[in-house]
Formats: sequence, C-alpha cells, structure tokens
Amino acid sequence: MESQILENLLEVKGLNVYYKDFQALKAVSITFYKDRVHAIMGPSGCGKSTLIRCFNRMHELTPGNRAEGQILLNGENILEMDPILVRRNTGMVFQRPNPFPTMSIYDNVIAGYKLNGIRLSKSESDKIVEESLNKAALWGEVKDKLHRRGTFLSGGQQQRLCIARALALYPAVLLLDEPTSALDPKATSHIEELIVELKKNVSIILVTHNIAQAGRVSDFTAFMYLGELIEYGTTEKLFTVPQDKRTEEYLSGKFG
Repeated sequence: MESQILENLLEVKGLNVYYKDFQALKAVSITFYKDRVHAIMGPSGCGKSTLIRCFNRMHELTPGNRAEGQILLNGENILEMDPILVRRNTGMVFQRPNPFPTMSIYDNVIAGYKLNGIRLSKSESDKIVEESLNKAALWGEVKDKLHRRGTFLSGGQQQRLCIARALALYPAVLLLDEPTSALDPKATSHIEELIVELKKNVSIILVTHNIAQAGRVSDFTAFMYLGELIEYGTTEKLFTVPQDKRTEEYLSGKFG
C-alpha cells in the first residue's frame, strides 16, 4: 500500500479548538488521503469527535466554541468557507442511527438536497436514491419498501441508511463517528465490510474506540490523547512498532 501514490485530500495545520475557556484540541496537524480509510483512536475525552466535527463545522453550532488554524480541503480552508458548502462536501454519520423519523426511506436518502434547497427532478431523485442505497449495500433489502418510514428498519439497516443519506450528496470525505458502537456484532461486521468497499469512491475518517476495528478496516491510524495528536502513520506500522510509549500502552490495554 505504501508504494502507491498518496494524494492529499484534507490537511489540518496547527488546529486549536476551544469550548469557551477549555482547550479541547492543541496544535493538531495531520493529513488525510484520497480513497483511504483513516482511523482516529484514543480514550474518551481525548478530542477524537471534536476533531472530526471541525471537518464539517459542527463544532461551532455551540455558542462560544471556536477553532484556530487551517483545515484545507483540496487546498481551501474550510474554516473560511460557507458552512453549507462544507457540509455538502463532508458527510457525517453518528454513533446512533438517526434517520429522520417522519420520512420514508426514499426521502431520507435525498433529505440533504431538500435541506439545502436543491430541486431534483423525479428521475434525478430516483437515480440518486438507488445509487446511494446500492453504495450503502442496502438497495436489495429495501427496494420494495422505499416509501415506508426509515425507522421500521433494524439498527444496522438504519445506520446504512444514514450512510446512504451522507453519500447522496457525493461528499469528498465521509466522517464516521463511532458508527458501530450502538450495533450488534453482525451489524457491525456489515458496516466494516461496507467501509472497506466505500473507500474505492470516497475518503473515510473513522472515529473508533474499537482497536480491533481500526486494525481491520483502516489504512492509516491516528492516536490522540488529552487533545493532542500523539502518533499517526500506516495502521500496520502504528500497531506493530508504535513510536510513543503512550500509543503502545493504549494498544496493549493499559489505559483507555
């Protein structure tokens, strides 16, 4: 894998994030690559979710939060872009599946277009819905039930529906914040297989508490601790020869 040419997609430079007076991230600099899966690991409260929430400007939805530094997506600083445009380019999927409860499966998939005021023809909508559900490995299971509510699906199916909803806007990056923490082992396995498949078309940044999961699905892994990026590299190297004692201790289960 390392012999393949890596193309920079998202570059974070000197990122400091504050929740009012509390500094949640301290001078984080990291590069994510096109068509790769990147895992971000670390104990609770280390800044993992804060970091990826900055990538679609969700951190600033709470008054008093602020970010300093640069987050360059294809060379443009997203901290200076229109947040709506940023969110179209960075799809987000959360810990718990959250399909819109009053919407059908079909309407859930294209919800981003409606929320952004983008009009689609019926044929465009049909194409995007089928394509997105196919990418999320859900089309075969729901194609005859598209007009039923998304909430009637199982937890794992609901999470794949949320992934389809994020993919429908053709984002450059898919942000997954512990997407399997609320799922059973079988549904988790489905999502992991899906993540590996999806990297052919989209770059993925995955926050996970699950060390084994990071080892199974990611090409690169970052280890964070107390708001700092401690170590980052190929998953294989970081897991076998970690450079920092704290990384080694975390991987061996001494804390976390």
